[in-house]
Amino acid sequence: MPTNSQSRDVFYVSDGTAITCETLGHVVLGQFQFDVNEKTFPFVESEDKLSDLLKEISNSYKNKGNKPLVFFSIVIPELKKKLLDAPAHCYDVLEDIVKKVKNDIQIEPKPKLQRSRSVSKDSKSYFDRINAIEYTLAHDDGIKLTNLNDADIILLGVSRSGKTPTSLYMAMQFGLRVVNYPYIQEDMSSLKLLKEFEVHRHKLFGLTILPERLTEIRENRLAGSKYADIEQCISEIEKVEALFRREAIPYINTSSLSVEEISARILERSGLRRRLL
Repeated sequence: MPTNSQSRDVFYVSDGTAITCETLGHVVLGQFQFDVNEKTFPFVESEDKLSDLLKEISNSYKNKGNKPLVFFSIVIPELKKKLLDAPAHCYDVLEDIVKKVKNDIQIEPKPKLQRSRSVSKDSKSYFDRINAIEYTLAHDDGIKLTNLNDADIILLGVSRSGKTPTSLYMAMQFGLRVVNYPYIQEDMSSLKLLKEFEVHRHKLFGLTILPERLTEIRENRLAGSKYADIEQCISEIEKVEALFRREAIPYINTSSLSVEEISARILERSGLRRRLL
């Protein structure tokens, strides 16, 4: 059967959120040079949901002519066995490390569904995470600039520089309360720091991006618009970066970084501690 080593379907599968599978999968696949078509299947904890996944895997194999890659964490034995029988290369992201910990500490593991583990272990941590997500959603894209005392960090940047996905990732993964604010075309004639941010300077962090990448992203949203024009993108980026330098706001370029890498670099540069929930 013909294969195409330059393109692979990849599935991230879990009986929980699948964030761990995605994170590990991105790190591993970053070592290889081929195109990736990704799909995520969270909360696969029933025969029906597994059946939908198996159909996707089967169709991928038939259509592409090569086995898809599946990074998974499923603890229900019956579901795990059926997944391993599928026409795919399957990688259990937990199995090897769980076995090693078991051998090192001589304690038998008792697998639990990932979704319920956080709640049963520490319900306060679970609800702290929910509160962080709700706060971040309420302060997305400059919707609201109140209660900034509760923010852990405030992200600034031009529209489509990666603020929203980064904010949500940091809220969901680390329980951080994130505000993000976009500088838009109308701001460019007299770009300055908002008075609401003055007292919170220590929380400010900037995101920037290459003009070519910004144009590509904006074209996908509003093709042929002034919003996506390369000259417009260059002008906005230059003015916002000048603001960051003038106000001594730390910033990073997001052009070639995943949301995981962006978040990690922000945490490192800002000195924020990860709240592992």
